[in-house]
Formats: sequence, C-alpha cells, structure tokens
Amino acid sequence: MRTLNPDQLRAFAEVIELGGFSSAAERLHLTQPAVSQQVKQLERRFSLKLIERIGRKVTPTTAGTELLVHARRIEAALASANEAMARHATGALGRVRIGTGATACIHLLPPVLRELRKRLPSLDIAVTTGNSAHILKLIEDNALDVGLVTLPVRGRALAITPVLDDEFVAIASSEAPPLPRRITPAVLASKPLVLYEPGAQTRRIVDQWCGRKRSSLKPVMELGSVEAIKELVGAGLGYYGILPRMAVSNDRKRNGLVVRSLTPRLSRKLALVLRRDKRLDRGLREVVNALTGLTTPS
Repeated sequence: MRTLNPDQLRAFAEVIELGGFSSAAERLHLTQPAVSQQVKQLERRFSLKLIERIGRKVTPTTAGTELLVHARRIEAALASANEAMARHATGALGRVRIGTGATACIHLLPPVLRELRKRLPSLDIAVTTGNSAHILKLIEDNALDVGLVTLPVRGRALAITPVLDDEFVAIASSEAPPLPRRITPAVLASKPLVLYEPGAQTRRIVDQWCGRKRSSLKPVMELGSVEAIKELVGAGLGYYGILPRMAVSNDRKRNGLVVRSLTPRLSRKLALVLRRDKRLDRGLREVVNALTGLTTPS
C-alpha cells in the first residue's frame, strides 16, 4: 500500500470542514478539479467512499469521519516537525533531557538551570529523577541525553566523567544530646538512626563505611526520602541520621540541624554519564559544560 499523501489528507479535511470543494479549493489556492482529484485518489487508495452529498452539503461517511481524526493528528505532527526543524535552522537550541537523583535535583541543579535559562532562553531542559540504575537504563535507551549519578557506574557504551565529591555527614537536632567531636561507626551504632532505605546507592555507601570498621548500624526507621529524614531528625525526637552534605548545606538553620563530619571521612562521587555515540549538539554541550563545573553547596 502506498504511503499516505499529506496533501490529499489536507484537501479531504478542508472539504469536510468547509462543506464543499469550491471553498476548500479557495483556501488551498487550488482549482476545484484539483481538490476533487486529490479526494478521489484518497478514496481509491482505501477502496472506500469517504465523502457523500446530502442535499447541497458535503459530509463524511463513517469511514471518512474516522479518517478525519487521523488526518488532523497527522497534520499536527507534520506542523510540529516543521516547527522543530525551523528552530534548528534559526539557531534555537532545542531540548536537553537530564536524569539525576532527587537530592541532586533539589540541591544542585536549580542554580545551574537558572543560569542556563538566563543565558540561553531558547534552550528547553527537562529533568527526570530516579535511582542510578533507572537513570542509566534511560540513557542507554536514549530516553535521556545526560545523567548525573553516583559512582560506581559500568557500561562499555557509556562515557563517564567524574565531576563532584559529596561528603556524607551525621545530622542531629539541636535539641538532641550533643554528638561527640569524632563521629565513628561505633558511636552511631548506639544511636537511634533514621537511614535511607536498603538497596539505594546512598545506603550501600553508608553500610560499606560501617562494615570496614566492623560496626553495624541499627536504624529505627528506613525511608526513601532524604527530605523526610531531615524533617524527622529535625523534629527533636532524638533521632540521628547520615546524609550527603549537599542535602543539608542550604537549610540546616531552617531545620535546626547540627551537622558533623564522619570519622573516617566518607564521601560519594557524582559523575556525568552519556552514551559514547551521543551527538553533542550545542544545547547538550552547554548543559554538559555547566554540569561539569558543579560544586557542592556550602
């Protein structure tokens, strides 16, 4: 079966909308026989009657009514494609899809995205959040352009660029018993802890830190939200927590949190991840350059 002809579909749709061939021909800047021929060709293609006359008015048949729905969708898709290509032709930067964790999305990306928007108003940026495995799968499927995820990351098809060290810290409410100067796994093993849920990269890093010192943390709660952990610890219920520093740097005063470094020091490394075969057009290149210059909030 031959490919659908957009001109025939448009002629058909205009005839239906305007109720006649003459009006459609005038709008399309064609002759009436030319419009009639396009509709006939469309009917021959499907071996169906698409238009019928009732009195002096042209109306669609049942098949024609259904085809009209598709014709409008096809017209909209073609218009969208033309608009997208026009943006490229005029130097517009298009769309860049970023994937990262919720903590980085809340505490790292906003100033970067704000600066990019100010400098490049035609750049459209979409952000997706999820765990590292989910983000990497979307990058491999080309559903995302670039990811900011916690190392380690593996994949021969991926280009991986470390960009940022983010320290882990112990947090407590200012109303809780004070933390000692040295926060070791042994110290935290005796505290009522609220930790990130098992299986997440953040939790694995903390568990490995404790394992090296032969200590075992016994959390009283395990949550999937860094923000929820901060709220519970800051509520003055006597709980303690371990979180990335970026998650508490901007709002420790607001939440009444006391923040202490861990001994030995613990950190995670965040990296930019792209497909090796990803074409770096200007928009994506600008985003990658901005993310490469990230620093942890102080």
